[in-house]
Amino acid sequence: MCNAPDYTIHRHQHHFGWDNSITPIESVSPGSALEFVCMDSSGGQITRYSAAADLSALDFERVNPVNGPIFIDGAEPGDIIKVTIEHFKPSGFGWTANIPGFGLLADQFKDPALVLWDYDPHGMTPAAFGQHGAVPLKPFAGTIGLAPVEQGLHSVVPPRAMGGNLDIRDLSLGSELYLPVQVDGGLFSIGDTHAAQGDGEVCGTAIESQMDVTVKLDLIKQTPLTTPRFTTPGPVTRHLDAKGYDVTTGIGKDLMAGAKAAVSNMVDLLSARHNLNSVEAYMLCSTCGDLRISEIVDMPNWVVSFYFPRIVFE
Repeated sequence: MCNAPDYTIHRHQHHFGWDNSITPIESVSPGSALEFVCMDSSGGQITRYSAAADLSALDFERVNPVNGPIFIDGAEPGDIIKVTIEHFKPSGFGWTANIPGFGLLADQFKDPALVLWDYDPHGMTPAAFGQHGAVPLKPFAGTIGLAPVEQGLHSVVPPRAMGGNLDIRDLSLGSELYLPVQVDGGLFSIGDTHAAQGDGEVCGTAIESQMDVTVKLDLIKQTPLTTPRFTTPGPVTRHLDAKGYDVTTGIGKDLMAGAKAAVSNMVDLLSARHNLNSVEAYMLCSTCGDLRISEIVDMPNWVVSFYFPRIVFE
């Protein structure tokens, strides 16, 4: 259990997009622990009462709010901010959506779809999917980063050299993330919290879930770093490994085409085996299935594999 944080950054203390001219919420000393009361990636627009039809009314100017920014005393370009993930306080509610025009298979899935999730925020037992499935949970923050050196407002959606919308499932409890400082103070922000996600987040959303996150911010002086790196405290897939995996592949000269084929093949497999419609299978893949590059040396064809954990249905 983590100690009480030195600061609390509340829900209303957020911003949209990266901009190094945004006034910091707090200035903190290195070694400070901060609790962030984060919103979900819709900024509260999707609720327990939402339906797929509501996705067409989403205000994308309010998507992916991040709490902050935080000025770290003494941080300057050429330094590193070390972020230690200390605690999550989940809300118990989440959602997964197929948003038209977004996701790896956007050309195949053109209609909106929405799954609402209820889960145990204390025991974090697997969350029910339909009548027969249950997805193991692993909280993490999808968006975590510093301000870029480039002037002006920049979208939160694409990840950047200073972090941002990384959507790395393994940045979970106990992980240590190292971010390159590009501007004085670093200007740290965090949000886009998830209850579970597969590697690839293939439909474009995970189990998007409001939760509180506590992190410790440390400063490492004058240690060049070009892109983020991180360490994990132990095994990263133990919550999924117990029953093994079903795996589909995509093979060809283009990794993106291979990734699409591997996921599409898994959608077909899950639909046939578990009586799911195809968009349900696609969204389920996004919450717990993993895209992997299995082979990238046997030219001219590469192999991309999609691993779906059998524990979800067993």
